[in-house]
Amino acid sequence: MAKRERSRHVIKEEVSRRIHQIDEIADDGAHIQVPDPEPHHRDTWGRNWDMERFGNARGYEQSIRMVVDEVRDEFDLVDDPASRTPNPFGD
Repeated sequence: MAKRERSRHVIKEEVSRRIHQIDEIADDGAHIQVPDPEPHHRDTWGRNWDMERFGNARGYEQSIRMVVDEVRDEFDLVDDPASRTPNPFGD
C-alpha cells in the first residue's frame, strides 16, 4: 500500500491525537507534549521521519513508540509549503 504524504504539522497533530486516545494516558489525564517529526533518509522499513523527546511521557514510552511507528508506516513526511517561504526578517 502506498503511503500518503503529509506535512510536518499534520503528522504532529495525528500523532498527538492518537497518543491522547491511548487508554492509560486518557485515564491518567496526562498531557503528552509531542515534538515535530524530524526527517531522515528512508530506512529499511520505508520510513522517512521519526519523533523523539516527548514531554511528560515517563511510563508511557512503549505505548507512544507503538503509535509513532504506526503513523510512520502510514504517512511520509513532505516539506511544508510554508517552510519554503523565505523569512522576510532574515533569521
